[in-house]
Amino acid sequence: MMTEMRLQVAFSSLASANVMLMSREPSLQDPLRFNRKTPPCAVVIFGANGDLTKRKLMPALYRLAWEGRLAPGFAVVGISRTAMSNDDFRGSMRESVSKYLEDAPFDEDLWRSFAQGLFYMPGDVADQSTYQRLADCLKEVEQTRQTGGNTLFYLSTQPSQYAPIAEGIGAAGIANNDGGWRRIIIEKPFGHDLKSAKELNDRLQKVFDESQIYRIDHYLGKETVQNILAFRFGNGIFEPLWNRRYIDHVQITAAESIGVEGRGAYYQEAGALRDMIQNHLLQVVATIAMEPSATFSSDAVRDERAKLLRSIHVMKPEEIAANTVAGQYGTGRVGGKLVSGFREEKGVNPDSQTDTYAAATFMIENWRWAAVPFYIRTGKYLPKRVTEVAIHYRSAPLAVFRNEFGENSQAIPNLLILRIQPEEGISLKFSSKHPGAGMILRPVSMDFNYGSAFGERSPSAYETLLLDAIIGDATLYTRQDMVEASWSAVQPILDYWNTQKFPFPNYPAGTWGPAAADEMLARRGHTWRRP
Repeated sequence: MMTEMRLQVAFSSLASANVMLMSREPSLQDPLRFNRKTPPCAVVIFGANGDLTKRKLMPALYRLAWEGRLAPGFAVVGISRTAMSNDDFRGSMRESVSKYLEDAPFDEDLWRSFAQGLFYMPGDVADQSTYQRLADCLKEVEQTRQTGGNTLFYLSTQPSQYAPIAEGIGAAGIANNDGGWRRIIIEKPFGHDLKSAKELNDRLQKVFDESQIYRIDHYLGKETVQNILAFRFGNGIFEPLWNRRYIDHVQITAAESIGVEGRGAYYQEAGALRDMIQNHLLQVVATIAMEPSATFSSDAVRDERAKLLRSIHVMKPEEIAANTVAGQYGTGRVGGKLVSGFREEKGVNPDSQTDTYAAATFMIENWRWAAVPFYIRTGKYLPKRVTEVAIHYRSAPLAVFRNEFGENSQAIPNLLILRIQPEEGISLKFSSKHPGAGMILRPVSMDFNYGSAFGERSPSAYETLLLDAIIGDATLYTRQDMVEASWSAVQPILDYWNTQKFPFPNYPAGTWGPAAADEMLARRGHTWRRP
């Protein structure tokens, strides 16, 4: 193996280009989005006693308050079935924020001020009286907190409750934009399949206009995913090389080093293909492969992402076996510790056919990407936690240089690696002459790292997305046609897999997945990159 030299380089041009991402709709032009406050509003959180609220939503809102982004007229109304007073809710949220807050001090004085805007209303979302009481609560909050009637509904609940909650809001007359704006955020999954996704959209749109519906995908809030746009369209050096003429193939990896973590009963109904590829990773594909938008506005950017998703080749049944791989982990060693297989997890059927690993080869049928395979893989209990996009460029047309053994010294391709997590950054790998006599080439790497380049923290995905929803910027949110297009690409795979009996488990925990995934790439002369 050749030893890789690393040249640590801060891509200052990329760093400055990232500022371009902060410009949105004409009415929302804001070169430094995080340097201004949001309009007054009330955020209504359904499922306020749940894990998402405690771990992500409330710490993100507190962090926005800590940075001075929230208007004085800001309030949170929490709703769940648990009986609590306002003070109980504030105490519970204080404990959660102090526990899960990242990269920021917990300030007692700030918390006291922030907590004055926290309110709680116990209620069952299946009971219509809950929504009538909410309407009264919002009127009171509007008067005491001066929210201007602006309301953001956040559905941090089971997906089966999305449509009933929206219908309850509509029946109570608090979905209309009268006397302030109304918006609703729903978490993925947006349906369990294409049919249910369409049904959900139909029910939501009977209450809310599409412009009011914000489908949140936290991957799109990650800095590196956003920076793909700046990298491509803010730098003249890369966009001319962003096509089938220069790019051989693209690999997208979303590996997790943990298992289902006690969520076996839930995961058994989802699986890796539904849980990661249908939403997160196809949205990453759309961001990488979309055409430039005419303007950097919400509708224009989402139009191009939707167009790309509709261009993904929908596999025929006879193509699926060769271009997809389902996997399920068995007993293995992770971090030196022996772990059980998926079928031994609590709540999991011992004969479960759920995929904990999924890989697929997607082809995009347009002029830019024709014949360029996009390989996607994701899985539980893989060797390390990493999410990255690896763009493999074509080799030079003539191998001029040979190494000391007379072999092709240009065999290692140029790689552009976009690191999404855990360490956000960009690497460019290319060949350079090794010091000494002879023209011996060795791979080197130029690295851009967010933390070292800017010397400051990146906002969390939920900070970014909550801020955008309050401002009214839907650029990073998923639209109905995008959801249905991604389901259209995945649905034939799900249908085919449902007819198969897989020999699960087919990879030990702690490995890079089933051998069939390597064979899938080998048929095109490619191999998976090992991050």
